[in-house]
Amino acid sequence: MSGFFKSSIGRKYAMALSAFFLMFFLLQHFAINILSVFSPDAFNEASHFMGTFWAVQYVLQPVLIFGVIYHFVMGFILEARNRSARVKKYAKNNGAANSTWMSRNMIYSGLAILAFLVLHFIDFWIPEINTKFIDGDMTGLLPNGEGFRYYEELVHKFENPLRVGAYVIAFIFLSLHLMHGFSSAFQSAGATSMRKEKLQLFAKVYSILLPLGFIFIALFHHFNH
Repeated sequence: MSGFFKSSIGRKYAMALSAFFLMFFLLQHFAINILSVFSPDAFNEASHFMGTFWAVQYVLQPVLIFGVIYHFVMGFILEARNRSARVKKYAKNNGAANSTWMSRNMIYSGLAILAFLVLHFIDFWIPEINTKFIDGDMTGLLPNGEGFRYYEELVHKFENPLRVGAYVIAFIFLSLHLMHGFSSAFQSAGATSMRKEKLQLFAKVYSILLPLGFIFIALFHHFNH
């Protein structure tokens, strides 16, 4: 089994599994965040549960961090090897004629998403870890004790137009990244040709609607704060 995951096919398969895991997390993350548009109280309750439930904090969160790191590191390794292999291939063939622009430039969209993740961690994850585990405040309450703090913190972050612009650009890159990455993950996981058309349609819908949903949340709070 270890030999399989050291092979080129094995690495692509593992990359596909990490991609599916992260796509599921994105969907779950969106499901909670969209509550902030319709019900601040529901958003606060869901955020407090996710931020204090032991299984999320001590099991799922470490797995998520590992999945993010693994996906990016393995993505850069595979991209470097693919680029090295293309040097000889492109000398004989026109690479642009046989592949999409996105498939040839996944590294750039990946770097843009990585930069966004750093910003997102600075905005939300690091302050949350500091509040809960450094300051020891697991209540989730505002300083005045009148209600949970999660909705107020979210709205405050989206007041700055530069930050909102960075989020919008990042989610556009995420959409482009998912457009190719999703279908690629299905292919690496061994999807049959009979299901290929349906899976590609699902990948396009997911890759467009989910980033648009996150953009909508950021713009909604920016213009309504």
